[in-house]
Amino acid sequence: MCNVDSQNKQNQQNINLEHERLSSLINSMADGVIAIDQSQKIAAYNGAALNILDVNTAITDKLISSVLQLSKSDGQQINMNMLIQQIRRPFASRDYLLKYKDGSSINVYLSIAPVRLGYGKDGTGGHVILVRDITREKSLEEERDEFISVVSHELRTPITIAEGNISNALVAVKKGSDTNKVTEVLHLAHEQIIFLSSLINDLSTLSRAERDKLIVDVESINVHTLMSELQKSYESDASNKGLKLIMQVDPQLELINSSKMYVKEVLQNFITNALKYTEQGNITIDAKKTQNGAVFTVSDTGIGISRNDQAKIFSKFFRSEDYRTRKTSGTGLGLYVTLKLAKLIHAEISVNSELNKGSVFTINMPNLTK
Repeated sequence: MCNVDSQNKQNQQNINLEHERLSSLINSMADGVIAIDQSQKIAAYNGAALNILDVNTAITDKLISSVLQLSKSDGQQINMNMLIQQIRRPFASRDYLLKYKDGSSINVYLSIAPVRLGYGKDGTGGHVILVRDITREKSLEEERDEFISVVSHELRTPITIAEGNISNALVAVKKGSDTNKVTEVLHLAHEQIIFLSSLINDLSTLSRAERDKLIVDVESINVHTLMSELQKSYESDASNKGLKLIMQVDPQLELINSSKMYVKEVLQNFITNALKYTEQGNITIDAKKTQNGAVFTVSDTGIGISRNDQAKIFSKFFRSEDYRTRKTSGTGLGLYVTLKLAKLIHAEISVNSELNKGSVFTINMPNLTK
């Protein structure tokens, strides 16, 4: 008899130990785990489930439909009771939203698996529900899909235009058309190819920046030489539009320590934008010495940026709805890439603009340690 009692006691200890191990395993999971019985009442759960459900009280014996309220992306409510009743084999979905009392919601991965009673027995002993917050994953998926869609569109347009113009040029040559006409058509095709090249460069830089593959080589930059190089690069473009390009350098500013390649590219992007959206007046690039580096400003007398657009101009693929902006070609990546590069050299960018009066971009560039 003692041996039987001793064996029973040992078995009970083993059961308790296995139960503790199972509880520890479930509670260590980052995903929310909820076990419900045949009446859909909650029998067990882990801490992650409480976090995802955003509750801080016990949910044991509550109906699962009262604590897990899901909907589809179109707002249609999910009947949890009916959904669970219909499940005969493991079910999973990434298409549900979990709504909170304050009106906010998260995207969730939902997995429901029936618990079998044992071999040869009918029915189930309830279900195990797994819930995971996939809001960030969903956001990245949507961003990727949007990226592919926009890039495809941006590539298709110039390719179509370039192909059409080159085809016209070939036809014109066969017919012995005027050389000037052929040259004009080829010039239009060439513009589109340059645009494609710019887009590919932006995408390449963006890809490397977002994967942290860009290397910052710090060197001493002579600001006067840098400004002179920029003036030579853009003076003819400004002159062709009847604009005056003004360079102003603080006499006390000589050198800054940073990446010349990225400093120059950041300034070039702002100058290019200023030239693109300014039809008359001038563009001024100013460089002044600061306590720990230099502050550059690129100001223009162009079309300006609305207050609403100012909050979006550094977003990926953003292009203003202003018809004057739509008249010019652009990928909507320029300023997004510029901000990425600025962050690499710890530069801070601010913008001040008013419609029809122009824009001022300020870039505060600190000295970096070599």
